Amino acid sequence: MIKMLIDVDTGVDDSIALLYALNRPDVEIVGITTGCGNVDAHQAAVNTLQILELNGGGADIPVAIGADKPLAGQWDGVVALIHGDNGIGNVTLPLPQRQPVKEDAVELIHRMAEKYAGELVLVTLGRLTNIAIALEKYPELVHQVKSMVMMGGTLNMRGNVSPVAEANVAGDPEACDKVFMSGLDITVVGLDVTMKARLRREHVDMLERYCREECRPAAAYIRQALEYYFKGNRIQNHCLEDSPLHDPLAMMTAVVPSLVTVQKRKARVECGGTYCRGMIVTDLREYPVEANYVSFAVDVDADRAIGELLSVFY
Repeated sequence: MIKMLIDVDTGVDDSIALLYALNRPDVEIVGITTGCGNVDAHQAAVNTLQILELNGGGADIPVAIGADKPLAGQWDGVVALIHGDNGIGNVTLPLPQRQPVKEDAVELIHRMAEKYAGELVLVTLGRLTNIAIALEKYPELVHQVKSMVMMGGTLNMRGNVSPVAEANVAGDPEACDKVFMSGLDITVVGLDVTMKARLRREHVDMLERYCREECRPAAAYIRQALEYYFKGNRIQNHCLEDSPLHDPLAMMTAVVPSLVTVQKRKARVECGGTYCRGMIVTDLREYPVEANYVSFAVDVDADRAIGELLSVFY
């Protein structure tokens, strides 16, 4: 059983990643923390609770609110073009029946890392602000957390918010650099692979056709949310009736690592510059800059990944 703590900024793709994890029998979600990104940290918590209740369970999973701004600067607002004003494609779901826990995100991360020392897998689907703050306050997390899988960054693919930077890393490059330098066992699932795994309308049709009866509310939600998400990706990235599989692929990699091929590289994050802030810089020289090794996903079995995502609903 995989003991998993998930850090989210719950937009459309985060919500699909959550639904995947909730329906994997070998995953136990021990906590969910939220930060600003696609939406603010509070809205991300509301969206998360709505998804848990939509799935018909998760009442015992604590949801804690975290950082409402990056380590440096301010949050730049809702990513409405892609995720809608409410973060979940403007789909209207019932208000959650419970509230986020009073414990903040950093304390929940610390408590779960102590409780499941040597077992806990961190999956981060947004900026790394909460993780960076937690590591600063509780450096022993490096030895307690088994591994971390993050969605973010790019090595060779173009960026999606600048020529060289992906949104999660660019949204808080200082946090990402601190996490890279922490000594955690990190696997980065970035645009190099998420842009190759494309969720298409025909996949959504198959999901609704073959899903288990208890998964029908989730399947109906996914269709509605993806209508907005597909439109945003069509406008921003010229995608035609499909979208990249960002957060779900990172989540699946934490469960089925063989979906991707990885390379280990010494890596830092550029925290300055006009055009390159948020760029992941890897150094392949014989005498590289001071950095730790990070595993980067560089290729993906895209068809297998799509099958893995849909399979949990059948």
